[in-house]
Amino acid sequence: MKKFELKSIVRPNIWELMPYSSARDEFTGNEGVFLDANENPFGDRNRYPDPHQRELKKALSSRNNIPVDNIFIGNGSDEVIDLVYRIFCEPSRDSVIICPPTYGMYEVSANINNVNIIRIPLDDEFELNTDLILAESAKCIFICSPNNPTGNNLKSIKEILDQFNGIVVVDEAYIDFSDSEGFMSTIDKYPNLIVMQTFSKAWALAKARVGVAYSNSDIIALMDKTKPPYNVSGFNQQEAINALLEPKKFEQRVDIILEQRNLLEKELYKLPFVKHIYPSDANFLLVKMSEASEIYKYLVSNKVIVRNRDTVIPGCIRITVGSPEENSRLIEVLQNY
Repeated sequence: MKKFELKSIVRPNIWELMPYSSARDEFTGNEGVFLDANENPFGDRNRYPDPHQRELKKALSSRNNIPVDNIFIGNGSDEVIDLVYRIFCEPSRDSVIICPPTYGMYEVSANINNVNIIRIPLDDEFELNTDLILAESAKCIFICSPNNPTGNNLKSIKEILDQFNGIVVVDEAYIDFSDSEGFMSTIDKYPNLIVMQTFSKAWALAKARVGVAYSNSDIIALMDKTKPPYNVSGFNQQEAINALLEPKKFEQRVDIILEQRNLLEKELYKLPFVKHIYPSDANFLLVKMSEASEIYKYLVSNKVIVRNRDTVIPGCIRITVGSPEENSRLIEVLQNY
Protein backbone atom coordinates (compact mmCIF):
# COMPACT_ATOMS: atom_id res chain seq x y z
CA MET A 1 0.00 0.00 0.00
CA LYS A 2 1.20 3.48 -0.85
CA LYS A 3 1.65 6.03 1.91
CA PHE A 4 -1.85 6.85 3.08
CA GLU A 5 -2.68 10.53 3.48
CA LEU A 6 -6.03 10.93 5.17
CA LYS A 7 -6.48 14.59 4.21
CA SER A 8 -6.18 13.77 0.52
CA ILE A 9 -9.31 11.60 0.53
CA VAL A 10 -11.49 13.55 2.97
CA ARG A 11 -13.98 16.00 1.47
CA PRO A 12 -12.44 19.47 1.94
CA ASN A 13 -15.58 20.91 3.53
CA ILE A 14 -15.53 18.10 6.13
CA TRP A 15 -11.83 18.57 6.84
CA GLU A 16 -12.44 22.28 7.50
CA LEU A 17 -15.75 21.72 9.30
CA MET A 18 -16.19 23.43 12.65
CA PRO A 19 -18.42 21.03 14.60
CA TYR A 20 -21.46 22.09 16.53
CA SER A 21 -20.51 22.70 20.14
CA SER A 22 -23.15 21.12 22.32
CA ALA A 23 -24.08 22.31 25.78
CA ARG A 24 -22.31 19.36 27.38
CA ASP A 25 -18.96 19.71 25.61
CA GLU A 26 -17.58 22.08 28.23
CA PHE A 27 -18.62 20.19 31.37
CA THR A 28 -18.44 16.45 32.05
CA GLY A 29 -19.77 16.12 35.61
CA ASN A 30 -23.19 14.85 36.66
CA GLU A 31 -23.76 17.29 39.51
CA GLY A 32 -24.32 21.01 39.30
CA VAL A 33 -26.87 23.66 38.40
CA PHE A 34 -27.41 23.13 34.67
CA LEU A 35 -28.76 26.28 33.06
CA ASP A 36 -26.93 26.01 29.75
CA ALA A 37 -29.08 23.90 27.40
CA ASN A 38 -32.61 25.30 27.75
CA GLU A 39 -33.77 22.02 29.26
CA ASN A 40 -36.87 21.60 31.36
CA PRO A 41 -35.68 21.62 35.00
CA PHE A 42 -38.25 19.00 36.06
CA GLY A 43 -38.30 15.23 35.81
CA ASP A 44 -35.64 12.52 35.67
CA ARG A 45 -35.41 12.37 31.85
CA ASN A 46 -35.05 16.06 31.19
CA ARG A 47 -31.30 16.25 30.48
CA TYR A 48 -29.58 15.73 27.16
CA PRO A 49 -27.45 12.56 26.92
CA ASP A 50 -23.66 12.57 26.84
CA PRO A 51 -22.87 13.51 23.22
CA HIS A 52 -19.57 11.62 23.41
CA GLN A 53 -20.92 8.44 25.06
CA ARG A 54 -17.94 8.47 27.44
CA GLU A 55 -19.09 5.72 29.82
CA LEU A 56 -20.02 3.36 27.01
CA LYS A 57 -16.71 3.96 25.27
CA LYS A 58 -14.86 3.27 28.52
CA ALA A 59 -16.72 -0.02 28.88
CA LEU A 60 -15.91 -1.04 25.31
CA SER A 61 -12.32 0.08 25.74
CA SER A 62 -11.96 -2.12 28.81
CA ARG A 63 -13.56 -5.14 27.14
CA ASN A 64 -11.64 -4.94 23.86
CA ASN A 65 -8.38 -3.31 24.99
CA ILE A 66 -8.93 -0.50 22.47
CA PRO A 67 -8.25 3.15 23.42
CA VAL A 68 -11.33 5.35 23.79
CA ASP A 69 -10.04 7.64 21.03
CA ASN A 70 -10.34 4.72 18.58
CA ILE A 71 -14.06 4.17 19.25
CA PHE A 72 -17.11 5.82 17.67
CA ILE A 73 -20.69 5.16 18.81
CA GLY A 74 -23.42 5.52 16.20
CA ASN A 75 -27.17 5.34 15.94
CA GLY A 76 -26.83 1.80 14.63
CA SER A 77 -24.19 0.80 12.09
CA ASP A 78 -26.30 2.54 9.46
CA GLU A 79 -25.16 5.91 10.83
CA VAL A 80 -21.53 4.82 10.45
CA ILE A 81 -22.19 3.84 6.82
CA ASP A 82 -23.77 7.22 6.11
CA LEU A 83 -20.90 9.08 7.79
CA VAL A 84 -18.32 7.27 5.64
CA TYR A 85 -20.04 8.62 2.53
CA ARG A 86 -20.47 12.11 3.96
CA ILE A 87 -16.85 12.35 5.11
CA PHE A 88 -15.03 10.80 2.16
CA CYS A 89 -17.22 10.89 -0.95
CA GLU A 90 -18.08 13.98 -2.99
CA PRO A 91 -21.66 13.57 -4.28
CA SER A 92 -21.95 12.84 -8.02
CA ARG A 93 -18.16 12.57 -8.34
CA ASP A 94 -16.69 9.84 -6.13
CA SER A 95 -17.28 6.09 -6.18
CA VAL A 96 -17.74 3.22 -3.73
CA ILE A 97 -17.16 -0.49 -4.33
CA ILE A 98 -19.73 -2.95 -3.03
CA CYS A 99 -19.63 -6.71 -3.51
CA PRO A 100 -23.12 -8.18 -3.90
CA PRO A 101 -24.82 -10.16 -2.61
CA THR A 102 -24.26 -8.20 0.58
CA TYR A 103 -25.93 -5.89 3.10
CA GLY A 104 -28.32 -3.62 1.22
CA MET A 105 -27.71 -0.39 3.14
CA TYR A 106 -24.31 0.13 1.52
CA GLU A 107 -26.11 0.71 -1.77
CA VAL A 108 -29.09 2.59 -0.32
CA SER A 109 -26.85 5.00 1.56
CA ALA A 110 -24.68 5.50 -1.53
CA ASN A 111 -27.77 6.45 -3.51
CA ILE A 112 -28.95 8.83 -0.80
CA ASN A 113 -25.54 10.53 -0.86
CA ASN A 114 -25.41 10.47 -4.67
CA VAL A 115 -22.22 8.40 -4.73
CA ASN A 116 -21.41 6.31 -7.81
CA ILE A 117 -21.62 2.56 -7.16
CA ILE A 118 -19.12 0.08 -8.62
CA ARG A 119 -20.55 -3.41 -8.20
CA ILE A 120 -18.03 -6.25 -8.16
CA PRO A 121 -20.03 -9.38 -7.31
CA LEU A 122 -18.67 -12.14 -5.15
CA ASP A 123 -17.49 -15.18 -7.11
CA ASP A 124 -19.26 -18.54 -7.26
CA GLU A 125 -17.79 -19.45 -3.87
CA PHE A 126 -19.05 -16.17 -2.37
CA GLU A 127 -15.50 -14.82 -2.12
CA LEU A 128 -14.09 -11.42 -3.11
CA ASN A 129 -12.95 -10.89 -6.71
CA THR A 130 -9.76 -9.29 -5.45
CA ASP A 131 -8.09 -8.59 -8.80
CA LEU A 132 -11.20 -6.84 -10.14
CA ILE A 133 -11.51 -4.79 -6.95
CA LEU A 134 -7.89 -3.63 -7.02
CA ALA A 135 -8.21 -2.68 -10.69
CA GLU A 136 -10.86 -0.08 -9.83
CA SER A 137 -10.43 3.41 -8.41
CA ALA A 138 -12.81 4.28 -5.58
CA LYS A 139 -12.85 6.31 -2.38
CA CYS A 140 -14.07 3.40 -0.28
CA ILE A 141 -15.13 -0.22 -0.25
CA PHE A 142 -17.59 -1.96 2.07
CA ILE A 143 -16.86 -5.58 2.96
CA CYS A 144 -19.26 -7.53 5.17
CA SER A 145 -17.58 -10.46 6.94
CA PRO A 146 -19.24 -12.74 7.95
CA ASN A 147 -21.25 -11.69 4.93
CA ASN A 148 -24.98 -11.06 4.89
CA PRO A 149 -26.78 -12.98 3.34
CA THR A 150 -24.21 -15.69 2.50
CA GLY A 151 -22.96 -16.21 6.07
CA ASN A 152 -19.29 -16.82 5.27
CA ASN A 153 -16.10 -15.09 6.35
CA LEU A 154 -14.38 -13.52 3.34
CA LYS A 155 -10.78 -14.60 2.79
CA SER A 156 -9.04 -11.79 0.88
CA ILE A 157 -9.61 -8.83 3.19
CA LYS A 158 -5.96 -8.56 4.22
CA GLU A 159 -4.91 -8.37 0.57
CA ILE A 160 -7.43 -5.57 0.01
CA LEU A 161 -6.13 -3.71 3.05
CA ASP A 162 -2.54 -4.05 1.85
CA GLN A 163 -3.22 -2.69 -1.64
CA PHE A 164 -6.43 -0.64 -1.74
CA ASN A 165 -5.75 3.11 -1.53
CA GLY A 166 -9.15 4.21 -0.24
CA ILE A 167 -11.12 3.59 2.93
CA VAL A 168 -11.79 -0.09 3.69
CA VAL A 169 -14.87 -0.63 5.85
CA VAL A 170 -15.08 -4.14 7.30
CA ASP A 171 -18.56 -4.77 8.65
CA GLU A 172 -18.33 -7.33 11.46
CA ALA A 173 -21.95 -7.29 12.61
CA TYR A 174 -21.89 -11.11 12.93
CA ILE A 175 -18.32 -11.61 14.15
CA ASP A 176 -19.40 -12.90 17.59
CA PHE A 177 -20.92 -15.99 15.95
CA SER A 178 -17.67 -16.76 14.10
CA ASP A 179 -14.35 -18.36 15.00
CA SER A 180 -12.57 -15.50 13.21
CA GLU A 181 -10.80 -12.90 15.33
CA GLY A 182 -11.82 -10.17 12.91
CA PHE A 183 -9.84 -7.02 12.19
CA MET A 184 -10.39 -4.85 15.26
CA SER A 185 -6.86 -5.52 16.50
CA THR A 186 -5.35 -4.28 13.21
CA ILE A 187 -6.62 -0.70 13.20
CA ASP A 188 -3.17 0.54 14.21
CA LYS A 189 -1.59 -1.30 11.28
CA TYR A 190 -3.96 -0.02 8.57
CA PRO A 191 -4.60 3.75 8.59
CA ASN A 192 -7.43 3.33 6.05
CA LEU A 193 -9.37 0.67 8.02
CA ILE A 194 -12.75 1.15 9.71
CA VAL A 195 -14.21 -1.86 11.53
CA MET A 196 -17.94 -1.78 12.22
CA GLN A 197 -19.62 -3.84 14.93
CA THR A 198 -23.04 -3.65 16.54
CA PHE A 199 -25.08 -4.34 19.65
CA SER A 200 -28.01 -5.47 17.48
CA LYS A 201 -27.03 -9.11 16.90
CA ALA A 202 -25.08 -11.07 19.52
CA TRP A 203 -25.81 -8.49 22.23
CA ALA A 204 -29.59 -8.72 21.60
CA LEU A 205 -30.14 -4.94 21.48
CA ALA A 206 -31.53 -4.35 17.99
CA LYS A 207 -34.25 -2.12 19.45
CA ALA A 208 -31.66 0.18 21.03
CA ARG A 209 -29.84 0.99 17.74
CA VAL A 210 -26.25 1.16 18.97
CA GLY A 211 -23.50 0.67 16.39
CA VAL A 212 -19.74 0.90 16.90
CA ALA A 213 -16.84 1.84 14.66
CA TYR A 214 -13.18 1.18 15.48
CA SER A 215 -10.48 3.05 13.59
CA ASN A 216 -7.47 5.31 14.06
CA SER A 217 -8.08 8.40 16.15
CA ASP A 218 -7.99 10.79 13.15
CA ILE A 219 -10.87 9.01 11.39
CA ILE A 220 -12.82 8.72 14.66
CA ALA A 221 -12.36 12.48 15.21
CA LEU A 222 -13.81 13.15 11.76
CA MET A 223 -16.84 11.00 12.59
CA ASP A 224 -17.30 12.74 15.93
CA LYS A 225 -17.36 16.20 14.40
CA THR A 226 -19.64 15.22 11.50
CA LYS A 227 -22.34 13.38 13.45
CA PRO A 228 -25.32 15.14 15.09
CA PRO A 229 -24.45 16.16 18.65
CA TYR A 230 -26.84 13.83 20.49
CA ASN A 231 -26.95 10.92 18.05
CA VAL A 232 -27.46 8.13 20.64
CA SER A 233 -30.02 8.51 23.39
CA GLY A 234 -29.08 8.19 27.04
CA PHE A 235 -31.49 5.26 27.39
CA ASN A 236 -29.77 3.35 24.61
CA GLN A 237 -26.29 4.15 25.89
CA GLN A 238 -27.27 2.72 29.26
CA GLU A 239 -28.78 -0.41 27.70
CA ALA A 240 -25.46 -1.08 25.94
CA ILE A 241 -23.50 -0.48 29.16
CA ASN A 242 -25.83 -2.84 31.05
CA ALA A 243 -25.29 -5.54 28.43
CA LEU A 244 -21.51 -5.23 28.71
CA LEU A 245 -21.82 -5.73 32.48
CA GLU A 246 -23.25 -9.22 31.89
CA PRO A 247 -20.62 -11.02 29.76
CA LYS A 248 -21.69 -14.49 30.94
CA LYS A 249 -25.26 -13.87 29.80
CA PHE A 250 -23.89 -12.75 26.43
CA GLU A 251 -21.73 -15.85 26.09
CA GLN A 252 -24.55 -18.19 27.10
CA ARG A 253 -26.89 -16.72 24.49
CA VAL A 254 -24.27 -16.97 21.76
CA ASP A 255 -23.58 -20.60 22.72
CA ILE A 256 -27.30 -21.42 22.47
CA ILE A 257 -27.56 -19.78 19.05
CA LEU A 258 -24.53 -21.70 17.75
CA GLU A 259 -25.93 -24.97 19.11
CA GLN A 260 -29.31 -24.22 17.56
CA ARG A 261 -27.67 -23.31 14.25
CA ASN A 262 -26.18 -26.80 14.04
CA LEU A 263 -29.43 -28.50 15.06
CA LEU A 264 -31.46 -26.41 12.63
CA GLU A 265 -29.14 -27.32 9.78
CA LYS A 266 -29.55 -31.03 10.51
CA GLU A 267 -33.34 -30.76 10.64
CA LEU A 268 -33.55 -28.72 7.46
CA TYR A 269 -31.52 -31.26 5.52
CA LYS A 270 -34.16 -33.89 6.31
CA LEU A 271 -36.68 -31.97 4.20
CA PRO A 272 -36.93 -33.19 0.58
CA PHE A 273 -37.06 -29.70 -0.95
CA VAL A 274 -33.88 -28.47 0.75
CA LYS A 275 -31.12 -28.66 -1.85
CA HIS A 276 -28.19 -27.03 -0.08
CA ILE A 277 -27.34 -25.11 3.09
CA TYR A 278 -24.37 -22.81 2.78
CA PRO A 279 -21.76 -22.88 5.59
CA SER A 280 -22.48 -20.10 8.08
CA ASP A 281 -20.33 -18.11 10.48
CA ALA A 282 -23.34 -15.99 11.45
CA ASN A 283 -26.65 -16.38 13.28
CA PHE A 284 -28.53 -17.36 10.14
CA LEU A 285 -28.53 -19.99 7.42
CA LEU A 286 -28.79 -19.42 3.67
CA VAL A 287 -30.87 -22.31 2.38
CA LYS A 288 -31.31 -23.29 -1.27
CA MET A 289 -34.73 -24.82 -1.86
CA SER A 290 -36.88 -25.92 -4.72
CA GLU A 291 -39.91 -23.59 -4.95
CA ALA A 292 -38.22 -21.09 -2.62
CA SER A 293 -40.69 -18.25 -3.22
CA GLU A 294 -43.68 -20.52 -2.76
CA ILE A 295 -42.25 -21.91 0.47
CA TYR A 296 -41.57 -18.37 1.67
CA LYS A 297 -45.21 -17.41 1.06
CA TYR A 298 -46.38 -20.57 2.81
CA LEU A 299 -44.27 -19.76 5.86
CA VAL A 300 -45.65 -16.21 6.00
CA SER A 301 -49.19 -17.55 5.80
CA ASN A 302 -48.37 -19.62 8.88
CA LYS A 303 -46.89 -16.58 10.65
CA VAL A 304 -43.30 -17.77 10.33
CA ILE A 305 -41.32 -14.89 8.87
CA VAL A 306 -38.04 -15.55 7.08
CA ARG A 307 -36.22 -13.53 4.39
CA ASN A 308 -36.80 -14.38 0.73
CA ARG A 309 -33.46 -13.97 -1.08
CA ASP A 310 -34.63 -15.60 -4.33
CA THR A 311 -34.16 -12.39 -6.32
CA VAL A 312 -30.60 -11.99 -4.99
CA ILE A 313 -29.44 -15.61 -4.91
CA PRO A 314 -31.84 -17.76 -6.98
CA GLY A 315 -33.73 -20.36 -5.01
CA CYS A 316 -32.54 -19.18 -1.61
CA ILE A 317 -34.19 -18.26 1.67
CA ARG A 318 -32.32 -16.76 4.63
CA ILE A 319 -33.41 -18.14 7.98
CA THR A 320 -32.40 -16.50 11.25
CA VAL A 321 -31.55 -18.91 14.04
CA GLY A 322 -34.26 -18.36 16.62
CA SER A 323 -34.96 -19.76 20.07
CA PRO A 324 -35.39 -23.54 20.38
CA GLU A 325 -39.15 -23.05 20.39
CA GLU A 326 -39.10 -20.81 17.31
CA ASN A 327 -36.86 -23.21 15.42
CA SER A 328 -39.14 -26.15 16.28
CA ARG A 329 -42.14 -24.22 14.97
CA LEU A 330 -40.29 -23.44 11.74
CA ILE A 331 -39.47 -27.13 11.16
CA GLU A 332 -43.02 -28.16 12.03
CA VAL A 333 -44.48 -25.79 9.44
CA LEU A 334 -41.97 -26.85 6.78
CA GLN A 335 -42.73 -30.51 7.41
CA ASN A 336 -46.38 -29.77 6.62
CA TYR A 337 -45.60 -28.00 3.33
